[in-house]
Amino acid sequence: MEIEMVNCFDTIMQIIKDKKATKKSVAKAYAFALRSSENPDWKIINNAIIKRWSIRALEDITNMAWSGSCFK
Repeated sequence: MEIEMVNCFDTIMQIIKDKKATKKSVAKAYAFALRSSENPDWKIINNAIIKRWSIRALEDITNMAWSGSCFK
């Protein structure tokens, strides 16, 4: 069975805007979105992450998402 995130863009943006959200929780959503058949607007998502945290945080989030370490 495969599970796929739907409405990736809105989901990630909601998580980023949630003040209680952690970088790890954003990375989990980012990881699911990377594997989704949808093509969210990564530029807007990445800019929102940078605005909330920093460019270093974006690097951390994308590294966690691509490696899957966000699920450990």
